[in-house]
Amino acid sequence: MERSNAVGVSFFGRGSISLLPQELRKRGVKRGLVITDGFLYKSGAADKVGERLLEAGAEYAIYYLVQPNPTVEIVNECLDAARTLQVDFLVAVGGGSAIDTAKAVSIVLENGGKVEDYEGVNRSGRKGIPIVAVNTTAGTGSEVTAFYIVTDPRRRSKMCMVDPNCMVSIAVNDVDFMMTMPPKLTAATGMDAMTHAIEAVLSKKAVPITDKDALWAVMVIKDYLPRAFENGSDVEAREMMAYAEYTAGMAFSNAGLGMVHAMAHALGGMMNLPHGVCNAVLLPYVMEFSGGFSGVSGRFRKVAHALGISFEEDVKDEEVVYMCTEHIRKLSRRLSLPKSLKELALEKPDFEAMADMAMKDACMADNYFMPAKRQVIEVYQRAYECKE
Repeated sequence: MERSNAVGVSFFGRGSISLLPQELRKRGVKRGLVITDGFLYKSGAADKVGERLLEAGAEYAIYYLVQPNPTVEIVNECLDAARTLQVDFLVAVGGGSAIDTAKAVSIVLENGGKVEDYEGVNRSGRKGIPIVAVNTTAGTGSEVTAFYIVTDPRRRSKMCMVDPNCMVSIAVNDVDFMMTMPPKLTAATGMDAMTHAIEAVLSKKAVPITDKDALWAVMVIKDYLPRAFENGSDVEAREMMAYAEYTAGMAFSNAGLGMVHAMAHALGGMMNLPHGVCNAVLLPYVMEFSGGFSGVSGRFRKVAHALGISFEEDVKDEEVVYMCTEHIRKLSRRLSLPKSLKELALEKPDFEAMADMAMKDACMADNYFMPAKRQVIEVYQRAYECKE
């Protein structure tokens, strides 16, 4: 299936990679750099995409050293390769790490300077060079969003960039590239998508059109993520998760995110932890905390309906918040995700330093309310000690 939107063109369904050559020929690209990781390079996934590039009449080279939580160094290595090869487009094969790396390279290639210059909101002046994103996970939504994340090891922090100039030109969500996702990765990326959807509903920029996408994504993820986790060969579950993570991406790209992501970026940057796992652990604790605030608490009723929770309309908001939080905790347990930061084998982190980073994160600006630093520290402590 083909869909046109702000991304440019998106292809969905098994075998949809076959539609890529014709789209590339339309755009007249000639030389590309495939950006991927070692596993996808060795498994042959990158070469399968490369075959489609050759079919379109384009030359390509492969950079295959992308790591989870891609760093400034990885972006700089990709930049050097892209400049040496004089590429006119980039192809990300992977999940958020590969796509975010491609976005960073695209922006710096076209705008100059260094990747650190683009931390924050709308920091570039020109659209980056074209990006093809062949998604291999169902979680980040990076193929449809204006967000990208790069880790700065020097500061032990994740830089959050929000910039429409980084948007992907062609997105391919072909589940043939997702079927071999292991259960742990399926769970972590799926809960990343769930967090995107819930935070979009709770964001101060939420409007009915973003709620439409976010709440549909919540409904789909709660039904199909457990199936994809328990049976990776379930084609329907994989396809529905691909639609859901994409739709959640559209929702948060317009409504924004919030406190969960701001805290997860600080945690993941300081401790080098998987982003989806950080979100999964923090989500119920932030939901509990946020649900105590007037204005945002009522929005949990929408989330509850999407999660399939039944309740009488005269039930108090705080009870609905509790039901939503417990539902998310049960889902995480079913997916064998950790309940606490302590389960991640962490020594007790520097909560104060992480709270400082979280308060400055671009995602915090879209939270329904601005928490105090001490409140952020308290939520980290609850998540570490598993105080449910």
